[in-house]
Amino acid sequence: MVGCRLAGVKDEGVNDDAAEVIGMAEVLLAVGTRKGLFIGRRRGDGAWEFDESPYFNAQAVYSVAVDTRGATPRLLAGGDSAHWGPSVFHSDDLGRTWTEPAHPAVKFPKDTGASLERVWQLHPAAAEPDVVYAGTEPAALYRSEDRGETFELVRPLWEHPTRSRWVPGGGGEGLHTVLTDARDPKAVTVAVSTAGVFRTMDGGASWAPSNSGVSAVFLPDPNPEFGQCVHKVARDAATPDRLYLQNHWGVYRSDDAGAHWTDIGEGLPSTFGFAAAAHPHRGDTAYVFPINADADRVPADHRCRVYRTADAGKSWEPLSAGLPQEDHYGTVLRDALCTDDGDPAGVYFGNRNGEVFASADDGDTWQQLASHLPDVLCVRAAIVG
Repeated sequence: MVGCRLAGVKDEGVNDDAAEVIGMAEVLLAVGTRKGLFIGRRRGDGAWEFDESPYFNAQAVYSVAVDTRGATPRLLAGGDSAHWGPSVFHSDDLGRTWTEPAHPAVKFPKDTGASLERVWQLHPAAAEPDVVYAGTEPAALYRSEDRGETFELVRPLWEHPTRSRWVPGGGGEGLHTVLTDARDPKAVTVAVSTAGVFRTMDGGASWAPSNSGVSAVFLPDPNPEFGQCVHKVARDAATPDRLYLQNHWGVYRSDDAGAHWTDIGEGLPSTFGFAAAAHPHRGDTAYVFPINADADRVPADHRCRVYRTADAGKSWEPLSAGLPQEDHYGTVLRDALCTDDGDPAGVYFGNRNGEVFASADDGDTWQQLASHLPDVLCVRAAIVG
């Protein structure tokens, strides 16, 4: 086990029903950190095991995807070598070996005058089996039609008339969220720090800001058309037009695919945070990890708690059984909270303390999988067997 924690130990914290579900499926968990990618596997008996060494040693791994659409699952990782620069790698054997394309998978065309700093997001499209999207810094969207081996720049978004007025956030100008719609391959939603949410309904030929109701408290006009510092967006499992948004101050819901947003932050100890995730099967159910403040980026009230809503944001409940109960300072970043595709769902998060936690019962109870890792930048999980 990574960090000398719970090596090969079966989870004793979950209830019998959850343990029975665990016995039916193998889960792969990919943890991208500041210094490599760590891969864990939950066996059929419920025990977790991590590979002995990280992949992409000393590279920052900002993005990971587990693509289970084909006969063979494919893992994609956005590595960032301090010497060689950023690249996208793929694996067709659950991470045991990796391939890097002979030519850069993601590259800015010469006429843009830009160069790739990192790949923030890798997203297998919901309705197109071979399509993968990549979100980058500088903020741009790329599309692949060969499962992530080569990508093309989506120029209409790169050339959007508002682009010259996009301002990088504290972590850079990153396109960090991509949502596709299983009902319509031409509908794509993205989020950029700090330009906000943009949507296309014509396959990327045109894009419109989609931030009505989302506040930008740091601007003279707190309700601009664009310029919000959106941190993450997630889609509801049962109502695809329902989205959940974690903003730089503010948690919101949209019931019309992002055209309008409503504040649902009441009941949270803080509405600042980075991460948001939705349950893979249960409608109206989503998760956030509140942070004290933009100027105090530690867990709200110094408590390690995930908050869950089961009624689309009308109310929130803290989830902390099995999590540290003492004062805690591990910040969860925007892609470091996720669910797998089980029911009950596995819920996972990692933090900047280098700790990784998992729940096998929708977040009701937790166990610690790893400690003393480098900063956790992203986590992704999927049932693979």
